[in-house]
Amino acid sequence: MPVSVAEDLDRWLADHWDPELGLREWRAVLVDSGWARPAWPGEWWGMGLPPADAAEAQRVLAEAEVVGPPSTVAVNLVAPTILQHGSDLLRSTFLRPALVGDHAWTQLFSEPGAGSDLAGVTTRAERRAELPGDTWIVNGHKVWNSGAQDADHGLLLARTDWDVPKHRGLTCLVVDMRAAGVHVRPLPQMNGYATFSEVVLTDVRVPAEHVLGEVGGGWAVVNAMLANERSLGAGAGTVPVPGNVAGRCRREAAEEAARAARHFSWYPQRYGRADLVAAARSADPLVRQQIARVVTLARIAAWSAGRARANLRLGRVAGAEGSLAKLMTSELARAAAVAHAQLAGPDVLLGDTLTAEILLSVPAVSIAGGTDEIQKNIVAERVLGLPKDPTSDAHVPFRDVRRNGPAEPSGAELSGAELSGAEPSGAGS
Repeated sequence: MPVSVAEDLDRWLADHWDPELGLREWRAVLVDSGWARPAWPGEWWGMGLPPADAAEAQRVLAEAEVVGPPSTVAVNLVAPTILQHGSDLLRSTFLRPALVGDHAWTQLFSEPGAGSDLAGVTTRAERRAELPGDTWIVNGHKVWNSGAQDADHGLLLARTDWDVPKHRGLTCLVVDMRAAGVHVRPLPQMNGYATFSEVVLTDVRVPAEHVLGEVGGGWAVVNAMLANERSLGAGAGTVPVPGNVAGRCRREAAEEAARAARHFSWYPQRYGRADLVAAARSADPLVRQQIARVVTLARIAAWSAGRARANLRLGRVAGAEGSLAKLMTSELARAAAVAHAQLAGPDVLLGDTLTAEILLSVPAVSIAGGTDEIQKNIVAERVLGLPKDPTSDAHVPFRDVRRNGPAEPSGAELSGAELSGAEPSGAGS
């Protein structure tokens, strides 16, 4: 009689799981066994299991409170993208360290003049075959980069061809965030945190073999990564850190999670904390109506997330379901913010309170990972089949497109110190 995935994993854990192992030591055992990402191909630290079986394995690990891979940008966003689009060299170099927790990553996508219109980036990468090892030279300015101040590597979207339409002249590169010419400066937010940074790249050298995907094919890579990001709220994350901290491995995992969360402790607040609204009571009938609306939207958002999770279990590529889930998340956060304001009163922003942090954080959820407007376009075009918005720049060389900022930025124009008059922090400064 065939052994189920749960039985197979239970037996393996009985022989290998030791909560007194060091965190990195245990993760190395888990990753090399294939159980960390059982849906991945066997040659890339997986087992080639169907998505439903992989989800069952994740359930077993969670119920046993076994430490899994870290829930990070490296694991949730970068690793699946490298697995899908990367060369064998990039896979062998970066996948295992991400799962073990050795590498931290950041996205280097948005720019001051290219946010929602991401295909309009002007960060320039030029191939210089005469340099040792065949090298790309990168100059540009990125912004709103989560965790860049702690990152070892960045996934960069750069323009490599100015003589083709904007979507076709883009290339993704893996950048060493400690390389000379990489300047990182944290950006203070109105809620008092500095989760994001701006990154200036001045004559940064990137090996030719660090191109992710095809040269000129960066738009497909970016879309794959953003689809993963939008699905995170729909259950595409990893096994969480166990609540039980007994044993060295669990303690070290909890400490790792606390270090990683120091810049992100406000993230629950940006989603509106609907749980606090649902527990609130008010004698005001209008406030009660708003509380009821929040509870209703929370249930709808949970159903939408469940649909996205079901598609993931079926092995479908993350698509418009992620956009729908993200739109529901934004709507819920805004409704919860209104309820918090009604419950707390007009002087709520005068004090340093959790409610004030919620109100100052909620706007971020409608921007991060693609604005609500972009998500609505995705749903309109890919779900409803509506025609795309008319555009004047889709079929002309990007060099001829009117835009803000320099036509072809150079390192000299974008030195880190010139941006604010202060010496930038981070590598290369």
